[in-house]
Amino acid sequence: MSESNIEVRKLDHIRICLDKDVEFKQKTTWLEFVELIHSAAPELNYSDVDTLTEFLGKRFSAPILIEGMTGGAKGTEVINRNLAMAASELNIPMGLGSQRAAVENPGLVESFRVARDVAPDVFLIANIGGVQLVEDGVKLAEEVVRMVDANALAIHLNPLHEIVQPHGTTSFKGIFDAIRKVVEKLPVPVIVKEVGCGISGDLSRKLEDIGVAAIDVGGAGGTNWALIERIRASEKGFLENATIGKTFLEWGIPTAAATIEAYALTKLPVISSGGIRNGLDIAKVLTIGASMAGIARPLLQHAVVSSDRVVATLKRLISELKTAMFLTGCQNIDSLKRVEVVVMGRLLEWVKQRGIQHPKIRL
Repeated sequence: MSESNIEVRKLDHIRICLDKDVEFKQKTTWLEFVELIHSAAPELNYSDVDTLTEFLGKRFSAPILIEGMTGGAKGTEVINRNLAMAASELNIPMGLGSQRAAVENPGLVESFRVARDVAPDVFLIANIGGVQLVEDGVKLAEEVVRMVDANALAIHLNPLHEIVQPHGTTSFKGIFDAIRKVVEKLPVPVIVKEVGCGISGDLSRKLEDIGVAAIDVGGAGGTNWALIERIRASEKGFLENATIGKTFLEWGIPTAAATIEAYALTKLPVISSGGIRNGLDIAKVLTIGASMAGIARPLLQHAVVSSDRVVATLKRLISELKTAMFLTGCQNIDSLKRVEVVVMGRLLEWVKQRGIQHPKIRL
């Protein structure tokens, strides 16, 4: 089996994410520079706090999205099954991992399709790489959506990941036009996402102009895909790839900065992902402009065991979010989005130097 085999790579990714510390080591999400203002007299009961929210025209029990993680290899169907069952039970949306592998090998369709089969009612987001759309266009996008009866499509952007990855695809010329054509032709909403290096406000605005439905910023500070691919490259003897990965280990726009940029420069719903680890993180990103918070790796270790473990983790996140809402005097998500925040340190300096006008940030 050759190193270029996608199924091998998918299994490597899961193994490394479960067994290794693959978080950013120096760069953080910069959410530590966002402070919520404590209310000692909330003037509401904790039992009345409601996390119900709306996203892409649908109502969900909480502003949490299970990010796409896997699929495309034998054995990964158990992960998507457990994630989908949890998403259905709690009424939150779920993304799938890149479906390219199943397009090339129909025998792997079940590793993705299982999510729809066990959760017919779940809001499911198909996934394909933008670089693959350059090669195969609208037909490919339609195929991955049809494969799982998806409610939306996520197009992922990952230029650094592809460079460090052995046999990665780095032909990105024409990617913007390819995304535009998919947006024009596809009958479901299109989300554009990064996988850990962030999306700038400028790109977010260009994507809004061509009709993208939402931006998933996929910021730096959480799971580090340059590190994951550096580990793989080292294991397999691709020393040049490993060296590039080492040089660019701290590359990317921190999640808080990317969230602020996308919110300030567009009117699109923003999914804030990349290093969201607890309910307080979720509350913070909502106060600086996010509509949803995306969670991935914290759920993976539980998804390999059972759906109950995933449900328990998500319930903890929701309880922590409700606590943050209660302590800021917010009964619902809309009021949380309006609450004042204090932005400090490196995040504030970023906003100043980028010339960003955010309604809650005083420069």
